[in-house]
Amino acid sequence: MTQARGTMEGRICMVTGANSGIGAVTARELARMGARVVVVCRDSAKAEAAAATIREAAGSDAVEPMAADFASLRAVRALADEFRGRHAALHVLVNNAGLMLTERRAAEDGLEEVFCVNHLAPFLLTNLLLDTIRASAPARIVNVSSEAHRAGTIDFDDLQSAKGRYRGFHAYAATKLANILFTAELARRLDGSGVTANSLHPGTIASGFGRRTSGAFRFLLAIGRPFLIGPERGARTSIHLASSPEVEGVTGKYWARRRVRTPSRAARDGEAARRLWEISAGLVGLPDRT
Repeated sequence: MTQARGTMEGRICMVTGANSGIGAVTARELARMGARVVVVCRDSAKAEAAAATIREAAGSDAVEPMAADFASLRAVRALADEFRGRHAALHVLVNNAGLMLTERRAAEDGLEEVFCVNHLAPFLLTNLLLDTIRASAPARIVNVSSEAHRAGTIDFDDLQSAKGRYRGFHAYAATKLANILFTAELARRLDGSGVTANSLHPGTIASGFGRRTSGAFRFLLAIGRPFLIGPERGARTSIHLASSPEVEGVTGKYWARRRVRTPSRAARDGEAARRLWEISAGLVGLPDRT
């Protein structure tokens, strides 16, 4: 259940991918509960429009737009700098932005775009904001993953999906697995800090997600849309993890329908989680520390 108005008063939250779908609903509900919410979208126009819509729907002026294209690590660094320049605290970070493609495409840094947007960008953003989040404890990090992770594998010899034929769903599923591994390792490193990290499956959402796909996959999304749940229901677990007192202190878990679920065996591989962290830190140019 969504918390009552005012229950997030004094809290500062950031929600990425907040211009539509579950990101927009999550941002709206956190603002309605009294939080100051930073909504992050791919460009300034989308961010401004999203912030205006959320302000009106939530009945709150405490909604700030910020922009960053997660296909650019430079833009992610600029976002973190802008946020730190405006705020000394961050109590909730919801890493919600996501992407699926049917053809391989290089991001600004030469990285495979789905891997960059879905994993490396939130990994970098979280780490850049981690000192601020720690100083704001008790604080929460919420990473939106997917049950698609069960079809994913982490190929450490081909994290960029550069070998062989590019398979869009396989690349997407691998990043959703990476989200859970990242969350588990982050929770381990933050143990005792007062900062929790959890990942979640929102449900299969009828939203704009997948609109940048094409061909057969886009067709399957279209015919399956009547059977999907809406963003209002899909956002419930993100909102729960961001705001509910019931999950205070709970960390390192994978959730669906506001309950803890057991992820795939691959998602419970601690050694793979540590290795992925180290490689990711190298790819984004961060020292391997928390």
